[in-house]
Amino acid sequence: MDIIGKGRVVGYISAVLVIVSIVLLFVPGLNLGIDFESGTTFTYAFEGIEPETDDVREAVAAADHDEAIVQGLGNGEYLIRISEIQEGEAEEILAVVTERIGVAPTVLDTTTVGRSVADDTVRNAISAVVIAAIFVMIYIVWAFRSVPNSYRYAIAAIVALGHDVALTLGVFAVLGEVLGVEVNAIFIVGILTVIGYSVNDTIVIFDRLRENTLIAPNRPFRNTVNLSINETITRSLATSITTATVILAMLLFGGSTLRDFLIVLLTGVVVGSYSSIFVASNMLVAWDSGTLGRLVGAPFRRFRRQAEPV
Repeated sequence: MDIIGKGRVVGYISAVLVIVSIVLLFVPGLNLGIDFESGTTFTYAFEGIEPETDDVREAVAAADHDEAIVQGLGNGEYLIRISEIQEGEAEEILAVVTERIGVAPTVLDTTTVGRSVADDTVRNAISAVVIAAIFVMIYIVWAFRSVPNSYRYAIAAIVALGHDVALTLGVFAVLGEVLGVEVNAIFIVGILTVIGYSVNDTIVIFDRLRENTLIAPNRPFRNTVNLSINETITRSLATSITTATVILAMLLFGGSTLRDFLIVLLTGVVVGSYSSIFVASNMLVAWDSGTLGRLVGAPFRRFRRQAEPV
C-alpha cells in the first residue's frame, strides 16, 4: 500500500483541520472550567424529583447569578458553576433554589477557586506541555542518533504531537459549545496522556524505519518509509482500536465523573494514530526530498519577488 503517495492530500487535510481548530479556539473558544477561571461550583442533588435544567438555572439566576452555568448529571444531580462568591452567599443561593424548585437539594460538593490559583493553573498547564515536548525531542534525537539527521525525526514527532493537541483542543471547543464540556485540570492530565500515546505510536513506526534504513542504506528513503509503515500499520491500528474500544465502553457505561478525561483520551487515540501513520512519516519524506523546504520557503520567495523593483 502506497501510503506515502497520499502525502500531498494528507498534508492539505491536516493543514485545514489544524487551521479550523485554531480558529475554534478563538470562536467560540474553549469552555474553561473553574480550574482555569476563578469561580465556585456546587453539586446539588434533589431527592425524589428531577427538575428541568432550565428551572434550576432560573432559580440560581434569581439569586443574582445570571451568569450561572447548570449541567444536569442525571439522577437528580446538577453541577452549578457561578462567579466567585462571598462568605454566606452559598446559603442564600441554596435558600432561593429551595424556594423556586420546592424541594431543598442536598449539597454534595462545593469548590471555590480564586483568580491567583486559576492563573497558576494556566501557567503550570502550559509549562507541563512545553516541558513534555522538550524531553520528547531530546529523547528521540538520542535514540535515533545512529541514523542520519536524527533531529528530523524529533521535529517530525513534535509536529505530529502539536497536530494532535491542536485537533483535540478544536474538538473540545466544539463540544464545549454543543454539550457544555469543560476544560479543567483533568483535561491537562488527558492532554499529557495523549502526548505520551502519540509519541509512542510514532516511535513504533520510526523505530522500524531506523532498522530498515540501517539494513538497506542505499534504498530510496521514500520506499523505506513506505515499507516501514506497512510493516507496522497492523500493530498500530490493532493497538488503537482495542484502546479506543475500552475507552468508548467506559465513556458509555462509566458515568459522568470521568467523561471529559475519557473524551480527551478517545480523541487523542484516533488523532494520534492518524498523525503517526500519515503526518510524521510524510513530513520526513517531504523533508528528505526537499519538498518541505520549498513549501516553507515559498511565501518568503514570493515576498522577495514582490519587493524587487521593476
